[in-house]
Amino acid sequence: MTKTFIHLNLFNGVDNKIYEDSYLTVDDNGKIVAKGTGVPKDSTAKVDLQGKYVMPGLINAHTHIMMNPQTNKLEFLSEAEVTFTALKNLDTLLHAGVTYIRDCGCPFDVDIKLKRLQEAGQLGGTEIVASGRPMTMTGGHGDFKEGLDGNVTWGHLVDSPDEMRRAVRQEFKMGAKNIKVMATGGVMSSTDQVDDTELTENEIHVAVQEAHTKHMTVASHAQGNNGIQISLDAGVDSIEHGIYVDEKQADFMREHNVFLVPTLNACAGIDKYGVGKIPDYMIKKNDLVKKDFFQNIGMALKKGVKVVVGTDAGTPFNSFETGTTDELELIVGLGVSPYQALLGTTQYAAELLGITDNYGSLDVGKVADFLALDKNPLEDIKLVSQPDKAIYKKGVLVK
Repeated sequence: MTKTFIHLNLFNGVDNKIYEDSYLTVDDNGKIVAKGTGVPKDSTAKVDLQGKYVMPGLINAHTHIMMNPQTNKLEFLSEAEVTFTALKNLDTLLHAGVTYIRDCGCPFDVDIKLKRLQEAGQLGGTEIVASGRPMTMTGGHGDFKEGLDGNVTWGHLVDSPDEMRRAVRQEFKMGAKNIKVMATGGVMSSTDQVDDTELTENEIHVAVQEAHTKHMTVASHAQGNNGIQISLDAGVDSIEHGIYVDEKQADFMREHNVFLVPTLNACAGIDKYGVGKIPDYMIKKNDLVKKDFFQNIGMALKKGVKVVVGTDAGTPFNSFETGTTDELELIVGLGVSPYQALLGTTQYAAELLGITDNYGSLDVGKVADFLALDKNPLEDIKLVSQPDKAIYKKGVLVK
């Protein structure tokens, strides 16, 4: 039944202002078919939001729905365990106000398989841009044993351009919309350092070439400076983490519309809760980079790089429930306004995910995914984390 939400104060996800006493009319398919101010004189059912502040549903552009941030089990996961964990995490995300995600690496291509169910109308909830299995060198960040007997790997092991081409095409065949490449080492892998370069520019270029000719994007896990540089030279769409991004690279990213997804909350979670609970090598690597990490991301923000909200949810103590709003607060803490941070979970995030036709803002023709808050999020970013906020998915109240 078509219905009209009235008496709401609207942040549309694009403009740095609140449209007071607005209305949104939503049809049976969950699409916005009319908007304006006041109360329209039509026969649609009216839902009075009584002055609530309405904003688009949150988008989290870097998750790992196969992970449990409390158990921190990463290896020897069965496909059944991965699927069970992913479904629980998707439910948690939806009830936290996260209505769309990009998953950045999932064993057994479970994220792709769940997305297929969504497209077939058999699975609702938080929607997915799926990456499938990531691309990693042998022994690199992503070479984790999976399956009860450790007989498969989390990522595709690619040690040449030809192997990269084949692996990307395999993910394309499965239905991936994003390709994740592990350009450098990482905090969670035991055999490398974050500034190790693990894929060649030529290998990443092949991934980009294959992806961009098949309506897919490429996200590069790139923490060290050299890995960031070869990823940019190869033409990736986003830099994930970007710990050692420098000013020249930030300028390039701004000028060429390359997105930065820093996942600050991954670092903050380990720093706050990790000591004595996860392996020492993770603590040491995190301690080594955390100061530079926050300084460099702050620099990129001030230079106008499009910084997108992604949390690396699922990594140690990195919550699916609060991580997205925590990330917004961490971004604001680097010296930008709530509006600038919110663009990273609305307009900019939708651009990166390639879903702007339907998501990322609240306008006629878009899907009615939105939050209803008691107070204005443009005044204080912490207001987005309101525990009892109302959450709507396709115009239907979730909670």
